[in-house]
Amino acid sequence: MTRALVVFESMFGNTERVARAVAMGLAEHIHVDLVRTGPGITFRDDIDLVVVGGPTHAFGMSRPSTRVTAGQQGAGESAAGGNGLREWLDMLGEPTAHRPATAAFDTRIRKPGVPGSAARSAARRLRHAGLPVVVPPMSFWVRGTGGPLLPGEEDRARSWGRELARTVARVS
Repeated sequence: MTRALVVFESMFGNTERVARAVAMGLAEHIHVDLVRTGPGITFRDDIDLVVVGGPTHAFGMSRPSTRVTAGQQGAGESAAGGNGLREWLDMLGEPTAHRPATAAFDTRIRKPGVPGSAARSAARRLRHAGLPVVVPPMSFWVRGTGGPLLPGEEDRARSWGRELARTVARVS
């Protein structure tokens, strides 16, 4: 059976909601494990797809300084402290014999002229680690720094998860 691992970082809960919706879409077709970034999270040889997601901070993936700022803006110390998606991807290191398909998503503010995407940065790191990125990075939109998600984004995330499952089934 095809298996997926969804790894996410979330400050205000919006990226977690998207990750859960993506996992629900995937789960219609394949087995899914959903985990928050942290030490010790690795993917086993039976994982066929790794989906990563995080909030866009300062034009890319969060850093320790942007997580501190998020904490000061109300994210809470538990969400804003510790390692994030950037650090987790850095721990992947060099390519291994097992190279699951990958995909990346982010949450970001939908405002004209605001550049940057954590998903694009994550996809670059995945490719650098020798992992195939099977779909273009995807963004899901929030109203402001703390959210909420714009209407319809959770449904769009679930649909994206369904399509990812179909893509992996075709690639496998």
